[in-house]
Amino acid sequence: MPSDAAARPRDAQATRERLLAAAGDEFAQHGLAGARIDRIADRAEANKRLIYVYFGNKDDLFDAVLGARLGALTDAVPFDAADLPAYAGAVFDQVVTDPQVLALTTWRNLERGAATDGERASYRAKVKALTAAQKAGQVTDAIAAVDLMAMIMSLLTSWLGAAPALKELGGADPLGPRRLKQHRAALVEAVARLAAPSTVRGR
Repeated sequence: MPSDAAARPRDAQATRERLLAAAGDEFAQHGLAGARIDRIADRAEANKRLIYVYFGNKDDLFDAVLGARLGALTDAVPFDAADLPAYAGAVFDQVVTDPQVLALTTWRNLERGAATDGERASYRAKVKALTAAQKAGQVTDAIAAVDLMAMIMSLLTSWLGAAPALKELGGADPLGPRRLKQHRAALVEAVARLAAPSTVRGR
């Protein structure tokens, strides 16, 4: 039988994970301003005080949730500057699987605007890898690496974040498997054309 000392760290980690999951649901649904600590604690079946113990204030909890989701996305789909179309398709698949990622980043952009240290490091590494790929002739150098990265990230969420009226033109089920498959193919093709080096473009 495990000792009390061995059980406590496991219990603390399990509680922390429940709080992160509950906070993810709450923030995705209500945003940072509309989220309520009491509801998060109730969802997690945890004492509200533990939120402040483990994470600090509500802003800090939001950052922890967003950082965990973005970290999981990065781990699931490593950035490949030499094959941007495949990267775009894989990230699209992950965002479809975990729509809270898009919801959380949308709320963050609307309500906070500030980047986390993890995001800064992640994008810095991506832009650096993209710059190296441009120098190697693998990716177009007609567009600055930081601008190309921004364009690709916007394309990734172009359908999922599109206006409802535009989605209606995609068919009766704009987020159904068939429509998402069609858009994924279009996304991959768009990124391939956007990122293609000049020699591929025939210049």
